[in-house]
Amino acid sequence: MNRMHIHLSVESLEKSVAFYSKLFGTEPSVLKADYAKWMLEDPRVNFAMSSNPGTKRGIEHIGIQSENAEELAGVYGRIKDAGGAIFDEGATTCCYAQSEKNWTVDPDGIAWEAFLTNGEVTEYGNRVDLDQLTSANASDGACCTPQMAPQPATSSSCCG
Repeated sequence: MNRMHIHLSVESLEKSVAFYSKLFGTEPSVLKADYAKWMLEDPRVNFAMSSNPGTKRGIEHIGIQSENAEELAGVYGRIKDAGGAIFDEGATTCCYAQSEKNWTVDPDGIAWEAFLTNGEVTEYGNRVDLDQLTSANASDGACCTPQMAPQPATSSSCCG
């Protein structure tokens, strides 16, 4: 069964871990100095966050994590059918894990990751530039999150 994946970029990992641990009623299954992950069953989600100075805060990317190669192939097929540009990253080290993955971007510029995790590693990994999604010359060994172009400033008031 596939699992929804949400990855946040946060200012203070310590404060965010405290908040989400209380919200989810459990501590993270992975906790590093710059990264935390909860593998929740209710709701079934891989919820992760990292502190990466200089990046936009909030939702960094959304994804679908498969449990096996057959499921991943199905997700890859649906991504292809959706018609967006695809960056096939293949086997990579990312977010303290060894994974097989590809990326696409929805019509509004939200990065989507499809992946299968094959094991844990001791390093976070590198980051992918969003422009590589449309570039045939994407570099090998890139990782984790397409970097999005800065968005125009908007009002911080949500309710007027």
